[in-house]
Amino acid sequence: MNPEKLNTESYPSDKIARKFLVLAISYLLLGLLLGIIGGFQYILPPFLKDNVSFQKTRPLHVYLVLTWIFTAAQAGLYYYLPRIVNRPVYWLRGVWLHFFLQLSVSLVIIICFFLGYFGGREYLEFPPLIGAFILLGWVPFAINFFFTLKPNYKTAPVYIWSWSTGILFFFITLSESYLWLIGHFNNNVVRDVTVQWKALGSMVGSWNMLVYGTAMYVMEKISGDVKLFRSPLAFFFYFLGLTNLMFNWGHHTYIVPAAPWVKTVAYIISMTELLILGHIIWNWRKSLAAAKRNYHSIPYRLLSFGDVWIFLNLILAIAISVPAWNFYTHGTHITVAHAMGATIGINTMLLFASVFYMIQKENPDATENRKRMVGTGIIITNIALLVFWISLLGSGVAKIISKQNNEPFYTLMQKSQSWFKLFTYSGVIVFIGLFILIASVLLIIRARRRPT
Repeated sequence: MNPEKLNTESYPSDKIARKFLVLAISYLLLGLLLGIIGGFQYILPPFLKDNVSFQKTRPLHVYLVLTWIFTAAQAGLYYYLPRIVNRPVYWLRGVWLHFFLQLSVSLVIIICFFLGYFGGREYLEFPPLIGAFILLGWVPFAINFFFTLKPNYKTAPVYIWSWSTGILFFFITLSESYLWLIGHFNNNVVRDVTVQWKALGSMVGSWNMLVYGTAMYVMEKISGDVKLFRSPLAFFFYFLGLTNLMFNWGHHTYIVPAAPWVKTVAYIISMTELLILGHIIWNWRKSLAAAKRNYHSIPYRLLSFGDVWIFLNLILAIAISVPAWNFYTHGTHITVAHAMGATIGINTMLLFASVFYMIQKENPDATENRKRMVGTGIIITNIALLVFWISLLGSGVAKIISKQNNEPFYTLMQKSQSWFKLFTYSGVIVFIGLFILIASVLLIIRARRRPT
């Protein structure tokens, strides 16, 4: 059977996959706008203080950007699943149910934030009851994934293992993140903080599994090498990533007086990321040579930038996982730099690779017409993001120096103003670059496909 023909066929779920894609893009756009507002509130505290205070913009920005990651991955899966097995999705009405549940829950969360109704924890600062409806929305998604694929894990490529793990651990980690509602946990600060960071740290791993699985599927289709993600090496790095998902969250709890073995295991597991870093460096020459051959491909270009950000962010992740250094970096903008490098540099670049892969399959002519526009957006985003990332690191270092000198908070804020301005203005340019990509996606989706 011709795999390329299989990829261009139309399936009933394609329409709803496009709707998920537009919804994901909407999350990203609104999240970026709130991020810009939050950035200006850092350097101009009165800015929109009466209407949209920083206490509202920050959690809503975080929720929308994280939901962009999950929803863009889901859009890709709904598009790819029938093409992998050459049959429609198992439960089409379930896909629509998932869409309407997700849209409804998001609207409720946005309204709650604007009205000042909080009640959750980091990443999940909305009223706790809403978490049950988020889980409910994922049920039809999980049903469609497993019943459409009916995966045989003995022969399945690693990206199917990665997707399966991401879905399973989302249910586990979201459930764990609400254990603080039980007295056994919220009556003990150490237990509460440890379990909360364990849940949220592993939740990051769950969406990474979905994103990386999606990226691997796109890489397989671009290269045409079906053996690439069935090799022992691919599964070695999958299980290494799974181990990190389950255990390396502990570096968030170094400051908590928990059991020493938790910190020791977390540190050892975090250091295994050096193997991933070494693997990236080992293959660097090959990737540079391939980039010259495939630079014309938008998905490949985005994957290449994602690879660079994986390299940079791994170095930072390894550094802040060292307990002696984590003591100083924890709670500074260095941690924010790590989060932004992962969210925009890695996840967003990899997800846009998937997005452009899908829409160029749907409408290759319109994608070709927008190639220069897309290329401009990619370059602007990544250059501005590098400046943004460096400015956050600089702000973090300034705070460390200030703490070492026992300077008052006011003095720290005054000394950090130049860094704050730099990450705000570079953040605006990041927004411009991503807006170009978002506009390109929407224009291509709206363009009529020429009859073949």
